[in-house]
Amino acid sequence: MNTVKTTSFAADDSPSQSFSLDELCALTDLSKRTVRYYVQLGLVSRPEGETRAAKYALQHLEQLLLIKKWTAAGVSLDRIRELLQGGPAPVPDRGRRPGSLEVCSHLHITEGIELVIEPTRAGLSPEQLRSFVRSVMQAYEAVQALQSPPNT
Repeated sequence: MNTVKTTSFAADDSPSQSFSLDELCALTDLSKRTVRYYVQLGLVSRPEGETRAAKYALQHLEQLLLIKKWTAAGVSLDRIRELLQGGPAPVPDRGRRPGSLEVCSHLHITEGIELVIEPTRAGLSPEQLRSFVRSVMQAYEAVQALQSPPNT
């Protein structure tokens, strides 16, 4: 498994650190073709200079590592472009397409009552989802308590 270690560059070297395309590719474990493609798409800033004399800065390294992380997580290049341009972090609703998959949470409240939650579309973080589930269960218990005869 290839890993990329960037801490030494950020901590020890000057901000004017520059890399050749070969060095940048070695640090990011990306091919030259991929790096050039990202530059062509505007996802990565253009390097200083042209062709073999092109130099890449720490900024390019950071951009590529961020893009690599997002693509590994399954984020599309169009969405990465939005994120790099300061777009909102939550994934916007892109509508349902035939064959698309969604991750849903099914909350079984009691026999005959189930709640389906799509946390990503609802914009809920895992903590918010847990809090929501607790609140729903407390509300159901309160309704049940109103229907139960008092024990006397």
